[in-house]
Amino acid sequence: MLMPKPPAESPDPIDVHVGKMIRARRRAIGVSQHDLAPAIGVTFQQVQKYELGSNRVSASKLFAIAQALGVPVASFGP
Repeated sequence: MLMPKPPAESPDPIDVHVGKMIRARRRAIGVSQHDLAPAIGVTFQQVQKYELGSNRVSASKLFAIAQALGVPVASFGP
């Protein structure tokens, strides 16, 4: 008998918000995911996951993103 899959967890609303703020700033200054990725030491796919909120951004990675995008870390907060 096949067991049903458990429902996928939804991203935390804070992770989604932080991701949206990262994406908004990145787009505002004309930086692509492909350009941001090597600046912070990840793949563009990982940047995409951060921006969608499907992967949580660590404090150290958020600091690197803030530096790469030229804003304080607090600019990504709620």
